[in-house]
Amino acid sequence: MQKLLDFLSSYKLMLILFFFLGTGAAVATFIENDFGTSSARVLVYNNIWYEIVMSLSIINLILIIKKRKMWKSPAKFLFHFSFVVMLIGAGLTRYIGYEGIMEIKEGQTSNQIYSLEPYLQISIDDGKKTYYKDYQFDLTALYKDYNKFKYKIDFNNKSLIVEYDDYIYAKKGKSEMGILKVKVTLNNITKKVKLIGKRGTRGIPAEIDFNKIKVKLVYGAKDLSLPFYIKLKDFVLTRYPGSHAPSSYESYITVIDKDKSFDYHIFMNHPLTYKNFKFFQSSYFPDESGSVFSVNNDPGKWPTYLSYLMLLIGLILNFFDKKSRFFKLTQYIKKTNLLILFALIFSLNYQLNAGEIAKYLKEFKKDSLDISNKWAKLIVQDNMGRMEPLDTLNLKIVQKLTGKSSLYGLNHNQIVLGMLTRPEIWRYVKMIKVHHPALKKLLKVKGKYMAFSQAFDKNKYLLANLVEKANQTNPNQRGTLDREVIKLDERLNIAYMVYFAELFKIFPKPNDPNNTWLTPMQALKELQGKNKEIVQKIIAGLINNVANNSYNEANKFLYLLDTYQKTFGKKVYPDINVIKAEIFFNKLSLFPKLTVAYVSLGFILFIIALISVFKKFNIKLLTNLIFIILAILFLLQTFGMGLRWYISGHAPWSNTYESLIYIAWSAMFAGLIFFRKSLMALSATVVMAGIFMFTAHLSSIDPQITNLVPVLKSYWLTLHVSIITGSYGFLAIGAMLGFMALILFIFRNKSNQQIDKTIKNILAIDEAALLIGLAMLTVGNFIGGVWANESWGRYWGWDPKETWAWVSIIVYAFVTHMRLIPKLDSPYLFAVASTLAFSSILMTYFGVNFYLSGMHSYATGDPVPIPTWVYILSAIIFSIIALAYRNKDLGKIKV
Repeated sequence: MQKLLDFLSSYKLMLILFFFLGTGAAVATFIENDFGTSSARVLVYNNIWYEIVMSLSIINLILIIKKRKMWKSPAKFLFHFSFVVMLIGAGLTRYIGYEGIMEIKEGQTSNQIYSLEPYLQISIDDGKKTYYKDYQFDLTALYKDYNKFKYKIDFNNKSLIVEYDDYIYAKKGKSEMGILKVKVTLNNITKKVKLIGKRGTRGIPAEIDFNKIKVKLVYGAKDLSLPFYIKLKDFVLTRYPGSHAPSSYESYITVIDKDKSFDYHIFMNHPLTYKNFKFFQSSYFPDESGSVFSVNNDPGKWPTYLSYLMLLIGLILNFFDKKSRFFKLTQYIKKTNLLILFALIFSLNYQLNAGEIAKYLKEFKKDSLDISNKWAKLIVQDNMGRMEPLDTLNLKIVQKLTGKSSLYGLNHNQIVLGMLTRPEIWRYVKMIKVHHPALKKLLKVKGKYMAFSQAFDKNKYLLANLVEKANQTNPNQRGTLDREVIKLDERLNIAYMVYFAELFKIFPKPNDPNNTWLTPMQALKELQGKNKEIVQKIIAGLINNVANNSYNEANKFLYLLDTYQKTFGKKVYPDINVIKAEIFFNKLSLFPKLTVAYVSLGFILFIIALISVFKKFNIKLLTNLIFIILAILFLLQTFGMGLRWYISGHAPWSNTYESLIYIAWSAMFAGLIFFRKSLMALSATVVMAGIFMFTAHLSSIDPQITNLVPVLKSYWLTLHVSIITGSYGFLAIGAMLGFMALILFIFRNKSNQQIDKTIKNILAIDEAALLIGLAMLTVGNFIGGVWANESWGRYWGWDPKETWAWVSIIVYAFVTHMRLIPKLDSPYLFAVASTLAFSSILMTYFGVNFYLSGMHSYATGDPVPIPTWVYILSAIIFSIIALAYRNKDLGKIKV
């Protein structure tokens, strides 16, 4: 008995349970992707084995708390015991609470919802009485034998037997369909029936007739009744100006409970709470005639929220507890000083050789600067309804076509204005970038750029067959040529749309309730009377006068267009200061420059840090100087992010580009504030910041400022995303430091003890970084749970992104607790683990977005091929791990 108790309270069991929890959840995301949500729930999340592992984890945690007498340390006790309280809240929610969906049309009064969980519902009508039974279960398309069931229903001295026959699962894009086949037996007569249904949707009934006894079967959601009624008085859908994208959807309702009634306004992130039920604005009818509410009955809410609060307080106190591992690590780090920092200041400005250009281009370059700057201040409406200065659209166009923001000495505004006003000349200007040698040969292109006209031979589009073939090829099987063909075709199409002004929604549609803005051709087609005459006058006057170099006259029509926009588009016209700020932001082009600075500076620092391990030198002045330079770069990035926040009107971490920039910022923050005294740590900080900034500026990631979808309009978003994304910066530093330590392991020798000291110092900083990152990751995830619960009525839905965040927490909990097992308490193993652990973050951040389906995912249709650099980087990392293995024996880090 004592041996069992010792095992149950051991750290060894804790790490084993971590392994099963993390591996099970990770595997479940791939099961869900290929075999559906129900399969993942049946085989993992709701399976008895996973519940046993979770329960054992809590038992193990309670026994460890008792064994270590953690109550003597409030920080440790609050943090660790919060998970016990959390499990209690989760149990109440899971086993007592329930979720449902209410679909209700305007003017309708209802108390009916249908369950999220699927049921097999059986009705038997013998002509005299109706008998009803239901059984709740999910089905799996993997290991179908797990689905087997056999139910016997006794009625009127007879027995009906319903048993499992087969289950067919089909998936198309993000849509799933399940067909349950059952055998129904009555009076020795067996009939087979197919039931179409799944979790969260009403099933399609199937009826069987056994000699006047009618049996009705349904598999899917079950109808439930509320103890009160809801009347939908009005549903309001608001779209972004001129766009089909919803800005918000809202419901004006009346709650009717016997003799009591009251009105309420439900919208995203503003639910109705009544009698332990919560109603969330989930969706709406396709014809906009009614609302879809998520309905939640959750008795575990307050225990769960209490556990979150305990966890947060415990983590904060832990950083100030002198007995904590983090505090001891910081004291150890302070005792060592890894020498100096060094930097280069270099110019980020590049000069382009214009080459030979036509007389028109020379004159246009000289004379059009003033009018193009005025043209750039006009407002345009993008396809998502965002109002932005033309400067932003022009920049995106030119960067897409040329890969640069200027060409031949012309800025982006001059180029686009020229393309609009003299397309007959610009179609011959070599400005569309092309890479692939085969395409250059086909189109007879010399150099980096081709002209639009080179894609055509008379009226024949030379890329037509290649484009058709590339688009028909599965993305996983596309070669380099296929991908380049698709990209070049896109650039040519953009150029075509510029020539015909199809991208420029610059004319407000007068008195339009949705504030739609029109392109010149749309305006000429849709507008009538005086407004149409004004638009015709503006278009003809602007184009003709710019084309004829009559810029003073052209300015008059620009002024007229500006007045037209402010008059008819005043409801959505941006503040003038925001316009100026956005143009300044575009001109500054700060983040690409910082990318070059971070990458270059980081690798230079790393080389110097590596040299310093083998040869001591000390230049205090340079150390201070480089810290000042890094601080300035960090402040510039902070300014850029703040400016983007001001321009967009929301926190700058709402899309992939912004969050990558924010991770780089958090890495720099961590390095400058926490690890500034270590040259290795600081170089790791700058390298990782540079890598994330570089990734943000890859061609597959869109840097444009966008509007938010309704659910993201929440203060919980700011907290959740900022904390969880900020944790990636610390964990990235930990991975880089672990990798640096592995490189130093390769060079270990008895004659240089400085290497050993450096490795220990690096890994102490590494562990401190991981502890901070893990704390932020944990808090950020649970704040995400609060956000999810306040937005749509559930803390956790085992969505792939949520699941991989959970896996990441487990992975880093494992890594930071390895030292508690003697055989795993090794600097080498910790360096390996801290390096490889970051792959769980990369999977959470990138893998889920592009390779797994879910509400956080971009994976629709065919999967995106895994980039070649992933294989190359993996090969390098595992090669370094293998080379470092022979020198793995290093004394433990004593803190």
